[in-house]
Amino acid sequence: MRSITQPGPPAAERIQWVAARGRSFSFTLEAGLPLLEAARRGFAAEGFSGGALNIASGALAPFAYVMPALSKTGANAAFYSDTFRPDGVTRLTTATMTLGTRDGTPFFHCHGLWTEAEGRAGGGHILPEETIVAEPFQVDAFGIDGAVFAAESDPETNFKLFGPVATPSSGARAESPALALRLKPNQDFAGALEGFCRERGIARAKIRGGVGSTIGARFTDGRIVEPFATELTVTAGIIALTADGALAAELDVALVDYTGGLAEGRLVRGDNPVLMTMELVLEVLA
Repeated sequence: MRSITQPGPPAAERIQWVAARGRSFSFTLEAGLPLLEAARRGFAAEGFSGGALNIASGALAPFAYVMPALSKTGANAAFYSDTFRPDGVTRLTTATMTLGTRDGTPFFHCHGLWTEAEGRAGGGHILPEETIVAEPFQVDAFGIDGAVFAAESDPETNFKLFGPVATPSSGARAESPALALRLKPNQDFAGALEGFCRERGIARAKIRGGVGSTIGARFTDGRIVEPFATELTVTAGIIALTADGALAAELDVALVDYTGGLAEGRLVRGDNPVLMTMELVLEVLA
């Protein structure tokens, strides 16, 4: 399997996880607010401090983002581009957000694809500090209680990355068992999830949010993304038993690579290793 050498030693624990409870709901992001504050308000109204947010369409302006890029210093296996700030209203076509905390205050990690005002299709990592909701739009959320994604220094990648940590229950109405996970580098995306669920007797789980990166990509229809640094969003995902009783993860993603190439489709099981991180919220169904 493909792998990338990271600047620091790999941690013994390859999947960081916290058991929680969660609930799905929808709300409308308010125009004129920073995207971060609009998302925070929507979760808070339901009693949650964080979770996953899935966006099928929406309008943002001003809008700022970065793309994956090669590392200029060698301090990281890959890095970010300079910041892009397209003119006019940018319209999202798909995006996923992990809402958590950084330095004790709300923060998000959000990847998506979009169309800029002049018609250019793009994708990447949306910057919370500079992005404003241009028009009201509805989003689907899954709040988690008993866990939060907190940005912490990660010696392996030399980045500050979201990882799940346990928190006291807020008393939010949470209806389903849920798991907050972070997959660490150089393990197959599907295989790691299948093994994790198998070890815990989980027969069926739905991915309610997924934000991360893979080392290129291999799709079930034969397409290959060769550039090794990507930023992706999970557009749909399920881990379930097959007819022969084995667990299989079906993972549909949308991504941008460091050359600006865009791709969407279902990932091949066993041939899509994590590059830096993969944040996931799972709803346990059986």
